[in-house]
Amino acid sequence: MDLDSIYQNIEPEDVKDTGGPQIQSQSQNEGQTQKQRGSTCFMWMTVCLGMICVLLLVSIIVQHISITSERDLFSSTAEEFNQTINSLQHKNTELTLKKLKLENELRKLYKQGKDRFFISSESKNWSESRQYCRDRGGDLVIIKNEVKQRFITSFFKQRVWIGLTDIQQEGNMKWVDNSILSQGFWEESEPNVSGGEDCIEINPTSPVLNNWNDESCSSMRKWVCENVTSVPASS
Repeated sequence: MDLDSIYQNIEPEDVKDTGGPQIQSQSQNEGQTQKQRGSTCFMWMTVCLGMICVLLLVSIIVQHISITSERDLFSSTAEEFNQTINSLQHKNTELTLKKLKLENELRKLYKQGKDRFFISSESKNWSESRQYCRDRGGDLVIIKNEVKQRFITSFFKQRVWIGLTDIQQEGNMKWVDNSILSQGFWEESEPNVSGGEDCIEINPTSPVLNNWNDESCSSMRKWVCENVTSVPASS
């Protein structure tokens, strides 16, 4: 049998193409894989964008709250500052008025002082000092208010007797007119409650509103008389 006969007996349909369908299937699978990858990537991009949006929103909210809090704090601080300024201005006005009133009272008292007060140039004990004043129509000075305290203290640099004592009853301070002490200008930790210091002096080296001290009545001090009618020129 020759070769021509062999080729003629082979039908074309017996020859099957096994490569075409396999290549097409692989292409379809690769396309689906790429689509799945693209879908997954798109999903993650969407999630990331969503998270970024959430973070931005949270950041904006936090900044808004912070700015609002700072603004409220600033407003509150400014209001407190203004209130403090107004309070200080009010206190300053009160102090200024009080100062003017005290100065006016001091001027009035000073005008009367030439006839009412006598400050000694010598020293005596408390009883002798008081007797000196009584012999001249007056008595040791009585101080019942801040104006008079400032006025009397302004005249001397040494300790002087005033008309206050608890010599009759320890701890029961009385003025020489028998009136009970209502306001005192004591040094710190004074008066002492122990016996032996029953007469009161002014110590001008201490602050003007805190310069009273109880001392032994036998101590030698200068003194201040009030309401005297006559004073020897040599006194």
